[in-house]
Amino acid sequence: MQTLDLSMEEQRLLENTPVRIAGCRHESAVDGPGLRTTVFFQGCDFHCAGCHNETTHDKTRGKPVTAYAVYKEIYQSKLAKGVTFSGGEPFLQEQALFVLVKICKAKGRHIVIYTGHETEELLTLCSAEKAMLRREILKYTDMVITGRFVQKLKTFEKPFVGSSNQEIYELAVHNPWKE
Repeated sequence: MQTLDLSMEEQRLLENTPVRIAGCRHESAVDGPGLRTTVFFQGCDFHCAGCHNETTHDKTRGKPVTAYAVYKEIYQSKLAKGVTFSGGEPFLQEQALFVLVKICKAKGRHIVIYTGHETEELLTLCSAEKAMLRREILKYTDMVITGRFVQKLKTFEKPFVGSSNQEIYELAVHNPWKE
């Protein structure tokens, strides 16, 4: 296990932030560039037909834990240099997502977030307060993969996506949410 390398303030923030997850996968090579730990958030309102994470849809299932427990799980891998937040829909738990991306990024992790939101929806189909928090999350994120899975558009041609309508944004190169 890698050292957690947390300040007292970071540890307290992680310990006091609840999150409901479906699980984690270590050393994945399909959820973003390089080897990474993938955290599957529990809960999704999109319910895409053919979703390969259908068990993550129900918001009442999964495991309620602290962001600290998730952070410790992320650092179980000796090989993973990145972390992917998937689901379910990570943006249903913005506060936990914010805490995790901010601290993981500060510790040098490459951050990928999968969302079923379309690019133009992410900051518009929510309250102004949530939009501000989502903007903060995006400041610490390297790559966002947007769009709902569409079974008839299923593809193996594009890396890291399930259907051809989904978009990949490397935020250092192209950030559609930049102010």
